[in-house]
Amino acid sequence: MAICRISQHLVGITSDREQYIHRLGRTGREGKEGEGILLLAPWEQYFLHDLKDLPLEECPLSHLDPYINNKIMESMGKIDSSIKEAAYHVWLGYNNLMKETSRDKTMLVELANQFYESIGLERPPAIYRKTALKMGLKNISGIRIRNKMKGNINF
Repeated sequence: MAICRISQHLVGITSDREQYIHRLGRTGREGKEGEGILLLAPWEQYFLHDLKDLPLEECPLSHLDPYINNKIMESMGKIDSSIKEAAYHVWLGYNNLMKETSRDKTMLVELANQFYESIGLERPPAIYRKTALKMGLKNISGIRIRNKMKGNINF
């Protein structure tokens, strides 16, 4: 059996432009045609700036069927909040290391807030004061600080 066409679907951004091109390059090996589909969340749209010279075509999303949307929300509701909080902390830490999002700490927190809402949390999880200091987030509006000793949470 010969493979005539390969598609590469990437969900979310890669660490940089070169990594994206490397992954996309896997779709067109040995003279075969290929295509890539890149799905980005609203808070990842900035990555398109790094790809502006590539032949990208933006495709509008269809409206999500209400039944499917309800099923997604139902499924998200079954995920323990501690898992969602851990995902938020990982997201915040990872994006704090990314050059595009780490330069502007206020923007980073705004993007993190979009993320926590998208995974069904009612408010952003608190981070330890020491972590906030290391990440440069101590006095940024929207970050909730947990005092390690007392367990208090401050904004």
